[in-house]
Amino acid sequence: MAVGRLRLKQRGYDFPPYRPPSEAYSLLLRVTRGCPWNKCLFCSMYKGIPFERRSLEEIKGDIEAAAHLYGEMARWAFIGDSNSLVVKTDLLLEILRYLYESFPHLERVTSYARAKTIAKKDLNELKELRRAGLVRLHVGLETGDAKTLNFIKKGATPEEMIEGGLKAKEAGFELSLYILLGIGGQQRWREHADGTGEVLNKIDPHFIRVRTLIPQPGSALFEMKNKGEFILPPPDLILEEERRIIASLEVTSQFLSDHISNYLPLNGKMPQDKNALLHSLDQELLRLRQDPSLLERYRRKELLRHL
Repeated sequence: MAVGRLRLKQRGYDFPPYRPPSEAYSLLLRVTRGCPWNKCLFCSMYKGIPFERRSLEEIKGDIEAAAHLYGEMARWAFIGDSNSLVVKTDLLLEILRYLYESFPHLERVTSYARAKTIAKKDLNELKELRRAGLVRLHVGLETGDAKTLNFIKKGATPEEMIEGGLKAKEAGFELSLYILLGIGGQQRWREHADGTGEVLNKIDPHFIRVRTLIPQPGSALFEMKNKGEFILPPPDLILEEERRIIASLEVTSQFLSDHISNYLPLNGKMPQDKNALLHSLDQELLRLRQDPSLLERYRRKELLRHL
């Protein structure tokens, strides 16, 4: 794959700069460049990249180049960049048709999407996209707390998050929601946890994926943290926050804390694994209380996560 990727780059293939970790083995196809919103305080992913929609000719050229190398191999594909659903439905349908035609063993196409974009999109158009083979949508919820959503300039309310999530499910998509531990800061960690649990319960997504906030250079939140205007919760409070969210959940989701940013790996199917997840967090919190020096291990991990 690495050799093939190099060959594609040499041919001018335009790779999306980011993809979910769960799409590590997916063919990557760039349909848009950048983020049409690009205002979130915590995000530096697409800073400096003007948003644009690629032409169908460009996209088909990339599909043909990739098919030449991976035509019989590709099983999954991921469409980038940040919110492919802003593209007109007819164009997305043609891209999906061409993808499945070019890769005969393709089983699944996925994409990032914004909840607000899903909410605004016609339900019948969403159903068309699902029938055409767009299977899963990766959506950043971050938090269900209205004040925190407003603070981080997410551009959506909890109600809009719920509307978009439920609409995605009604259209038949697998829905993977991402929550961001620590985004409420030390002041609003409880409200962040409670609001997030409430929104997740109303949507009941197929997947709940956990990330822990690491303010990145280039993001507004990084500057605020350095100025003391935003105080990141310490590791033990992050774990308390995660525990509070899980304790409030009444869902059937797969809960995954499986990212390098997180302090404790967790993976369980709700509701049957809820107690086991809580037990794992309780055990880790007990260890921290019994041996506060373990916090230093977490701080070293934080440094590594910046590399």
